[in-house]
Amino acid sequence: MTSKLTNKLRLAVVGVGHLGRIHARLAADLEEVELVAVVDPFEENRETSSKETGAKPLADYRDLFGEVDAAVVATPTFTHREVAGDLLRGGIHTLVEKPLAPTASESEELVQLAKANQLILQVGHVERFNPAYEAAQQRLSDPKFIQASRQSSYTFRSTDVGVVLDLMIHDIDAALALVRSPVVKTEALGISVMGDHEDMVNARLQFACGAVANLTASRVSYQPQRTMQVFTSRGFASIDFATRSATIVDPTEGILRREFNGADYSPQEKQQLHQNLFEELLVKEPVEAPECNAIVEELRDFAGAITSGEAPRVTGADGRDAVAVASMILDQVAEHAWDGTEGGRIGPLAMPALPLPIAGSFEAATEDVEDTVIYRQAG
Repeated sequence: MTSKLTNKLRLAVVGVGHLGRIHARLAADLEEVELVAVVDPFEENRETSSKETGAKPLADYRDLFGEVDAAVVATPTFTHREVAGDLLRGGIHTLVEKPLAPTASESEELVQLAKANQLILQVGHVERFNPAYEAAQQRLSDPKFIQASRQSSYTFRSTDVGVVLDLMIHDIDAALALVRSPVVKTEALGISVMGDHEDMVNARLQFACGAVANLTASRVSYQPQRTMQVFTSRGFASIDFATRSATIVDPTEGILRREFNGADYSPQEKQQLHQNLFEELLVKEPVEAPECNAIVEELRDFAGAITSGEAPRVTGADGRDAVAVASMILDQVAEHAWDGTEGGRIGPLAMPALPLPIAGSFEAATEDVEDTVIYRQAG
């Protein structure tokens, strides 16, 4: 795919806000990388990152051409097509923070640019490098049902997109990597709480192979959570991305052969089995997950792909596919009819709503004042 590099990989980080600064600090400590520059239009951001890493501060990413081999793009999502596209056209291998782009068509454009220029395009779906996910994935075959919940408080970051492209995209990609089958149908609903984008969404994905994934994401939750349960024909796994821990539950052969019958046991035996259920019938086993920093492993994978010419763990095509499914979900969210009737409340801006008089950007859903329900309009 590309010629092998013998010296350190010359790297820049474009966009050194919250996440970009983390990338820059970690990249600066990697033996295989020389962090050449940090780029940000805001002087305070680039100067702060430069002082932390020793990299040259730049205001314009176009000054990188001819100076670096690769770049990490951690700019707002709506800029990804332009920034990553220019870098790829300029011969720079690119790791783009998730999501790859706002739309599937823009994502495909970046994939084709990388292919045409024989460059590595990697997408920052960092949960693929979470040691708990990695360890559990090695033990799972033929997943048939996935349940995921990803919730956080409102950070006031990534407000150019909603919770689907901000948070749920992690679990979309993780599910696609596990199932390895196209999504043929989606059902979804969502609500907007803090602005014009959806902040809470539940989506159900149906895969061509018959598998189903139920995903829930919220960025207005008072209780953070990043968990996934994966059910196969032989058992199931529970993954906690936050604590980087995983557990596998393997039913005994008797359970799998449907030989267990609770009626065959006395009350005392049932009580004993109840107490020892996950030792005797559904055998629970913690999965060993090595300690590591997922972003460091992601950066190493990026550097390794460039030097070896092999595909990275999360390719541009993977990122494109995740965005395509996210777009299907967003279409369903926009079309969800809350009242089940024509002319009723539709989409994420309809919920939550207060029965207040019409004012400003609020509009009544009915002419009956006593039954008026207000919903918001974008803008």
